[in-house]
Amino acid sequence: MIDTTDIRKNLKVEIDGYPWIVVDFQFVKPGKGQAFTRTKFKNLITGNVIERTYKSGEKLEEAAIEEHEMAFLYSQSNNYHFMNNQTYDQVEMSEDQVGEAKSFLTENMVVEVMYFKGRPIGIELPNFVELQIVHTEPAVKGDTVSGATKIAEVSTGYKMQVPVFLSNEEWIVIDTRTGAYVERVKR
Repeated sequence: MIDTTDIRKNLKVEIDGYPWIVVDFQFVKPGKGQAFTRTKFKNLITGNVIERTYKSGEKLEEAAIEEHEMAFLYSQSNNYHFMNNQTYDQVEMSEDQVGEAKSFLTENMVVEVMYFKGRPIGIELPNFVELQIVHTEPAVKGDTVSGATKIAEVSTGYKMQVPVFLSNEEWIVIDTRTGAYVERVKR
């Protein structure tokens, strides 16, 4: 059991038989009365978001989530296939289960596949990935404004804002948590 003082972002708990992850929380100690914690949870299966308030001292049940390191193999129609590198077991997940992570998946990328009660429910990507720019407009001469950006499409089809000095075929590092450009990769 988890005490309300242990609530933090990305904590996985079980509520009403479903796994939830803490998206946001706020500890409140009013002038009068008992302290409490406001929490916002996201359901790891359906994606629904709820808000709950817990009084200090209340307990939450920790979700029995297993994480297995797996390699992304390929996608076929709306299904994504992963393989456990130790046991060679393969798992198929739907586009809904993969979610926004599909924008950063490349073949053979190692990810953490989350299981709840023996069934795959989602994946966690590495914090940073290297992807190649496949299309972006060339920089306009004289456009030297500090912080100027343009749209670029990377090899997975994801479109994002990048600095104007980047061109086609360059490799960049992307933060998978925010989807933002981090830096250019020297290859």
